[in-house]
Parts: sequence; structure tokens; C-alpha cells
Amino acid sequence: MNNSACDDVLIVKGAHSFLLVAPVRENFALCLETRDNEYVQGVHAGDVVVVSAPEDGPVEPALMILELVRTYHLPVIVLPRNHPGSKRIPYVISVAPEIQTSCSVVRGTHPEQHLICSSDELAGLTIRMTREGITLFPLADTFTLEKIQSAGIAHFSPESSSLNESHKKPT
Repeated sequence: MNNSACDDVLIVKGAHSFLLVAPVRENFALCLETRDNEYVQGVHAGDVVVVSAPEDGPVEPALMILELVRTYHLPVIVLPRNHPGSKRIPYVISVAPEIQTSCSVVRGTHPEQHLICSSDELAGLTIRMTREGITLFPLADTFTLEKIQSAGIAHFSPESSSLNESHKKPT
């Protein structure tokens, strides 16, 4: 599935969880803060930023987290393994050229940005930006795709993998 809009946020919704996916707009240095170290990762325009809500929840806080990192370049905190706070983290974020979802990653404890904790219903996705837009694969009929636009939410048709014409933003 390709989404051609450059600045919109895609919501991948399962029955009990969701992902937000958006393109990175500009180059910046992403600081990853761990208990013992600080790592700096180069982020480039055209990379992808993903926020995962493995147990669902409101979309608005996830959008805020996405913009705090994508627009304001706030650092990402990485908890140590077996940290008791991991189970209370409702949203996690990753930024990379390509990101894979996994239900075997403990929330907030994985500093490598190519992998993000997800629910089992959204596990196994690969997400990347291409010239055509956001690309997700493999697609499954167990989740839905929506795009947040300034004019509201546009719905995708799973059969055609494109925007429903009646919901497109006017040009």
C-alpha cells in the first residue's frame, strides 16, 4: 500500500491497537537516552516516524508524541531491560528509514530504531517511505488504514489500497 501525501499521518488500526505513521520532514540528530549512555542517530527527510499504541488508547497523545520528536526533535528515552515502568508505557516511538513491528519487543527498552513494539495483531509489518509515499507490507484485512488530513480523516479502501474519492481533501 502506498500513500502519496507527503505530510499526512497514516493510522493503522487493529481491533485493539494502532500505529501512527508519518514522513520525517527535515534532517536532524535524534538523541536516544539510556541509563548509561546517549546515542545520536542521524534522521533524514524521507525517513519514517512510527508511534505504536500496543493496547490502543486515544490518538491525540500519540499525535503529540509524534510531533514532539518529528517537529521539535525531542530525545527518546530508552528504559533498561526489566524496568517496572515498561508495562505502563502506552505509546512508543521509532524513527528510521525502515521500521518493523514486533510483539516480542518490550515497550520502551529497545534503542535500535528499526524495530518497534506492537500488538500481536499489527506485528510483522514493514514500514518505509518511498517516492510514492508511505509503504506498508504485508497488508492484512485484520486492520484498517486512515489518513489524518487538515480537513479531517480520509478513509482507505482495502480493495483498492487508495483513498475513497468522497473523502479526499479538495484541491
